[in-house]
Amino acid sequence: MEKLLTTWGENLNKEMPLSEYPRPQMARDSYICLNGRWDYAIYPTKDEFQGYEGEIIVPFSPECVLSGVERNVTPSDTLYYRKKFTFTKTNDRVLLHFGAVDYKCEVNVNGIHFGTHFGGYYPFTVDITKAVRDGENEITLKVTDPSEKGSQASGKQTSKRGNIWYTPQSGIWQTVWLEEVPESFIKSVKLTPDIDTDTLKIEVFTQGEKAEISAVALDGETVIATAAGSGDELVLKLSDYEKWSPENPKLYDLTVKCGKDEIRSYFGMRKFGIGKDSEGFTRLMLNNEPYFQNGLLDQGYWSDGMYTAPSDEALIYDIETMKKMGFNMLRKHIKIEPLRWYYHCDRLGMLVWQDMINGGDVYNTSATTVLPAFALATGLKKALGIKDTKENYKLFSREDKKGRDEYYTDAERMINTLYNAVSICLWVPFNEGWGQFDSVKAAEFFREKDPTRVIDHASGWHDQGAGDVNSFHIYFTPFFFPKYDKNDDRAVCLTEFGGYSMSIDGHRFNTEKTFGYRIYKSQAALEKALEVLYIKRLLPLLRKKGLSALVYTEVSDVEDETNGLLTYDRKVVKVDIDFMKKINDQFKY
Repeated sequence: MEKLLTTWGENLNKEMPLSEYPRPQMARDSYICLNGRWDYAIYPTKDEFQGYEGEIIVPFSPECVLSGVERNVTPSDTLYYRKKFTFTKTNDRVLLHFGAVDYKCEVNVNGIHFGTHFGGYYPFTVDITKAVRDGENEITLKVTDPSEKGSQASGKQTSKRGNIWYTPQSGIWQTVWLEEVPESFIKSVKLTPDIDTDTLKIEVFTQGEKAEISAVALDGETVIATAAGSGDELVLKLSDYEKWSPENPKLYDLTVKCGKDEIRSYFGMRKFGIGKDSEGFTRLMLNNEPYFQNGLLDQGYWSDGMYTAPSDEALIYDIETMKKMGFNMLRKHIKIEPLRWYYHCDRLGMLVWQDMINGGDVYNTSATTVLPAFALATGLKKALGIKDTKENYKLFSREDKKGRDEYYTDAERMINTLYNAVSICLWVPFNEGWGQFDSVKAAEFFREKDPTRVIDHASGWHDQGAGDVNSFHIYFTPFFFPKYDKNDDRAVCLTEFGGYSMSIDGHRFNTEKTFGYRIYKSQAALEKALEVLYIKRLLPLLRKKGLSALVYTEVSDVEDETNGLLTYDRKVVKVDIDFMKKINDQFKY
C-alpha cells in the first residue's frame, strides 16, 4: 500500500497537533492540550509489559502514518501509553478528557487506577483530582481492541481489509486534554430550539451542590435574551431572530453560569421534520418548509491519519469544498467525528445525517448486502425487506445479547454527545443490514431520546416500515425506483447511489486494485456521466416520484475505493467545482 500524505500531514506540528479547543459548545477558559509526543508499546496481551518501545504522536492511531508508528494492533495485543506532564493546580477539581479511544481503555494517573472505559467512538472524562499534583505527573493507559472479532461497534474496520472494508485502527484517535473546574460545576448542557414558540430550552446538568443557574444569549455583543432560576432548566424567549439554514447558518452565542462555574456555547434556531407539499408528496422539511437535501456520503477517512484528520483546516476543507460544489448535506457514514467537525458544519451551513456505528458478529454479506444490491438493480424485491426480528438475529449477525444491549448504550451516548449540534437533522440507526436488528424498536428508541430529528431507521435495503424515510441504495442503472406510495407517509430518499470511480496515478492507496461501481478514465468522461445521472435520471424523480433527498457516494477516495470527488490525500479535485454546482443548483423545489 502506498504512503499518501495530505498537505496538512506534510506540515504536521508533531509537538502539538490538533490543538484547537475540542468542545466548542461547552467551552471554558481552563484548557491544557495533551496531544503530541507520548510513549507507547505494543505487546501480546498474554505477555508481560516489558517497557516502552518508542514515541507515538497523539491523537493518531498507531496504524496510521502520522502517528510515526505504523504498526497494527491485533485483537490479541495490548497497546500501552504513557504521558508525562507538568502541572500547577489553580482550581478545586481537575478533569482528564478523552475525545475517543478505541476500544477498551484502562486509565491510571500517578499510579492510581481510575477505571476502565469501553467504546471506541465516544468521549469520556476522568476526575483525577485525588492523584494530580503540582509538578510532574504521569498518565498511563492500557488499550485493547477486538476490532471485527467482537460484536461491539467497529464500523468498517477489518483485519482483512479490501474493497469497501478498511484497515483497522486502535487506541487514542481524538484529542486528550485537561481542564480545571470548581467543586460544583456544570457537567453538560442540553439545548433545544423551538421556532414554533420562539424559545430555547436549556437543561443544565451539574455535579456538586445546587446553585442558581443563569443564561445569556447574544448576537455578537448584543444581549438578545436572559433567564435565571434555581432549578436545572431555563427557557429563553427570543424575538427578531434569524432561522438557521445552509443558506443562512446564523448562530447565536450563549453563556451559562452555575455558581462559580461558567461555560460558553452557541445555538441555532431551526426545525427538522417531514410534511406534505402542495402536490401531496411527503418531503423533508426545514423550518416548516419543504427543503431538498442534496448530499454526499462522507466516511471521514484520511490517507495519513485514518479516522483522525491531520488538522482542523483539513476538516474545514472537505466541508467548504462540497459546499462550493452546491451540496447542502453530508451523510456522516459509519463514524462519529470530533465535535469540531460538527461545529464547522454548524457555522458553515452544512446539514448532517449521522449514522450509528455498525456492530455485530461476522456478517453474512450474501444475504444482507450482495443479494439486496442486485435485487434493486434488477427489480427483484424478494431479497429486500427481510424481517430483522428475533427469528433472523443469526442472519443479521446479532445473536449475541451483549452486543445488542451495547448497541442501545452506544446509541444513547451518540445522541447525548451530538444532541446540541445545530446541523444534525437526521439519525441513521442501521445501514444495509450490517448488524441490523429490531429496527422498529430502535427507531422508537431514537424518537424517545430525540424527538427533534428525522429518522432513517434502516438505510438501504431491509425496510421495516418504520421511521420517517423510505430509504433506497441504488448503485446500478437504470433505476428501478419505486412508484410513490401515497399510503406511506415517509419521505422517499435515495440514500446511496453513484460511486463513479476515477483513480488518479500518484494518489492511489492501492496501486494494484481499486473499487468502484463504474470506471472512468478522464475528468471529461466522469463529468459527462455525472451530468447524465443527475439531470436525466434523477432530476425528473423530484416531481414524478416525490424524491426528497440524494446521497452521492462519495466525498473522497478511501483506501481501495476510488469513487470520491476528491482523492484520498485531498490533493486532486476530480470534477470542476463550478460544473458540479451548476448541476446541484437545479435540485431545488
